[in-house]
Amino acid sequence: MAAVLNAVIPIFALILIGYLAAKKKILSHDATQHLNLYVVWLALPALLFQAMATTPWEDLYQPGFIAASMGAMLLVFVIYLVCQKKNALLADRSVNSLSASYSNTGYMGLPLCALVFGPEGLTAAMISMILTACVLFALAIIFIEFGVQTSPRLGETLRKTAFSLAKNPLIVSPVLGGLIAATPFSLPAPLLEFTRLLGASASPCALVTIGLFLAQTPNKGLQNGTLTVLALKLLLLPVLTAILVFFVFDMPPVYQQAAILLAALPTGTGPFMLATLYRLDAKRVSQSIFLSTILSVLTISLLIYWFQQLQ
Repeated sequence: MAAVLNAVIPIFALILIGYLAAKKKILSHDATQHLNLYVVWLALPALLFQAMATTPWEDLYQPGFIAASMGAMLLVFVIYLVCQKKNALLADRSVNSLSASYSNTGYMGLPLCALVFGPEGLTAAMISMILTACVLFALAIIFIEFGVQTSPRLGETLRKTAFSLAKNPLIVSPVLGGLIAATPFSLPAPLLEFTRLLGASASPCALVTIGLFLAQTPNKGLQNGTLTVLALKLLLLPVLTAILVFFVFDMPPVYQQAAILLAALPTGTGPFMLATLYRLDAKRVSQSIFLSTILSVLTISLLIYWFQQLQ
């Protein structure tokens, strides 16, 4: 139990600090936006760049982990997309489906996996984050674009999606780091120390930002469909992932546990960003993020305790 507390308490304590800072007006709504921009454009890209640049390619080649993680996410996304009311707009259904399958890998997964599993856990979280952004997030954008356009064209939609991903610093930075890792050269010492210092601020700032966001998210009254999203995200997604990692695909034990833990994370802010960008109803999305984060204190603690018993 001590190991569980050592892993969980620092993560959620930082989220709580952000929450209290917003409630006590220590940090404003503008601070939330600015801190989020700092994490997305500076700190997290530096962390991902250095991690990829210093990780051998053979460590990144985890086909079983990739197939299990991506397969479970896509299954949940498609299941909920199909099962929602057909009279609902495709764009709204796509955002809801993303909420049920999009884990908070960048802000919570990276620090949590690094704390629980060490360097291998960080690599697993990094792979999962890239998959989430490049495949799941892109797929949701494609469906949303088809839903909002009066005369949707596949080529134009794919072009917009590719252009959006190409500008994303959370995609570009690990790709650049991976290219450096593929060469015989290593990072110069000053650049290595620079990215280490900047990247070290990513986890605490990201977790505080989650707390700020939660404190500023209105949650009056349970939205229709929120319980379904929570059940899919916190129960079905990790269960499907566990089935795939234990019974379908082969991978090291650390990657098995990391895949399940990443699947059990609360909903990330990506769906809310898309709902806001496309001017869709964001009430269910924001409530799903809020409640899944609160509930994940219990679910993540139980998972880590289970992993400790397996060792």
